[in-house]
Amino acid sequence: MVELVKNVDPEKVGSNLAEIRERIAVAAPAGVAGDSVEVVAATKYVPNDLMPFLAEGGVTVAGENRFQDLLSKQESHGDLFTWDFIGDLQSRKAPALVGKVRLIHSLGSVSALEKLERADSGDQEVLVQVNIAQEESKSGVSPDELSRFLDSDGCKVVGLMTMPPYTETPEESRRWFAALRELGDTHGLQRFSMGTSQDYEIAVSEGATMVRVGSLLWN
Repeated sequence: MVELVKNVDPEKVGSNLAEIRERIAVAAPAGVAGDSVEVVAATKYVPNDLMPFLAEGGVTVAGENRFQDLLSKQESHGDLFTWDFIGDLQSRKAPALVGKVRLIHSLGSVSALEKLERADSGDQEVLVQVNIAQEESKSGVSPDELSRFLDSDGCKVVGLMTMPPYTETPEESRRWFAALRELGDTHGLQRFSMGTSQDYEIAVSEGATMVRVGSLLWN
């Protein structure tokens, strides 16, 4: 079980963030500026009272996994960050997120899409979570289901997200990132949330426009 972060040193966050951005710049494909790739801080394990230290260290985008934590942190520190939702999107909670976040990274089921459609939330920007490796244990839609989401007026699909199969070797995730980017390019999509603390450099090299980084920022 992962414990809550006990301390956040703004100076260390700033140093770590600078290193991450340097690595992104090196990994970025030719013609892509490293600073065009967004670093989304995965703040699931950061307590509410430590969030300001992330902002002091230079973090600008906070990605939350839980709806209630999102509301609590926004109430306390709403102006410090741009807020994204990056956790598992439960159908019943989907409409409640509308208007509270810039971007939902994890629209991964028809049932959640239908909830958004009934909520008349067409202006809410979302990424469709694609189960690109088609793992039975993973959330997300299969690639051949994507058209259902793109054709919907229930939200504004601006890109794709994926979580590749677990591996201890980041290079093994490359083919899945490449497949997601190819799928998005086929449909004219331009935003790709892929890569975490373990494999963000590989993801960037395959076209990620957003990476979700947690412990690397404060450890």
